Amino acid sequence: MHSQLKVFIVDDDPSVRDSLEMMLGLAGYRTASFADAEALLEARGNDWAGCVVTDLRLPGMSGIELQGELRRRGSALPCVVITAHGDVPSARAAFQGQAVDFLEKPFDDHQLRAAIEAAFSLEETRLVRARARRADSEKLARLTAREQEVLECAADGLHAKEIAARLGISPRTVEVHKTRIMTKLEVRNVAELVRFAVVARQARN
Repeated sequence: MHSQLKVFIVDDDPSVRDSLEMMLGLAGYRTASFADAEALLEARGNDWAGCVVTDLRLPGMSGIELQGELRRRGSALPCVVITAHGDVPSARAAFQGQAVDFLEKPFDDHQLRAAIEAAFSLEETRLVRARARRADSEKLARLTAREQEVLECAADGLHAKEIAARLGISPRTVEVHKTRIMTKLEVRNVAELVRFAVVARQARN
């Protein structure tokens, strides 16, 4: 999955950007670089995956402010903050903003790669979960309106007779719907059906 991920470098020093791009490129990472936070935000695509390596002090928006703006815009891209001017308040602010790491310059290649690998691990987990949610949504879309009603009742923990009473249908019809729902959702038993129904409801809320 690493091949889908990219390191987005934000630093106003061209020599630092070039150095990081060269070092990371030689290590097998795909990169893109920006001179400031605003340039990254302007270029950002909703399908971007990977991590941001940002300097703390930038012209305009700071690296920590960039973290906050990414979250405000709905981006889950993990961030690694780098700086030549580290102090405790800055480090605290970075981690409160969910930075993966806070590296003080000069740092060695190993430290940066370790931080990027930690960020990529978070991204891979996010992408796997996102794919699972999309797959579940596609399965739910196969259900008829009545089957969705039965599934909602299952999420409430109702048994066949209770579902039948709520929907004004027979228990036998409920069982037929359950069988069809289980086939469409690719679940093996009623327990998995209820789990799917509860998870789907939580995702909507």
